[in-house]
Amino acid sequence: MNDATIEFIKQWLAKANEDLFVVERLTDHEIVATSSVCFHCQQAAEKFLKAFLIANGVEIKKTHNIEYLLSECSDIDKDFADIDPKELSDFSVDARYPEDMYIPNEDETLEYKNLAFEIKNFVEEKIDKIIKSK
Repeated sequence: MNDATIEFIKQWLAKANEDLFVVERLTDHEIVATSSVCFHCQQAAEKFLKAFLIANGVEIKKTHNIEYLLSECSDIDKDFADIDPKELSDFSVDARYPEDMYIPNEDETLEYKNLAFEIKNFVEEKIDKIIKSK
């Protein structure tokens, strides 16, 4: 893995962590924008998983489907098969318009927040090992 690839991976991780920063800010106090929180959780998970694929030399496809990305990651590392994405893909870009929008309750929102942070920690640990081994 060359320096340019490592830098590209770091950019994906930075963007994913920016989504999680938004999640943190929107859940600091009272949660009022639950669908927006879940959207940023989905976006963060997507970016973390794509960063893992890039770190493993996989050319990423344009998709917002978390289940698909987890399957691709699981082909490389079976530990990814243990992650239950719930319905996180339902909050992707495609569901940002009124006719397709689902408004999650506060408990669901916090579940997706926890899931996004679990994926973050899991992927960042895996990527760190990959980079250190190269």
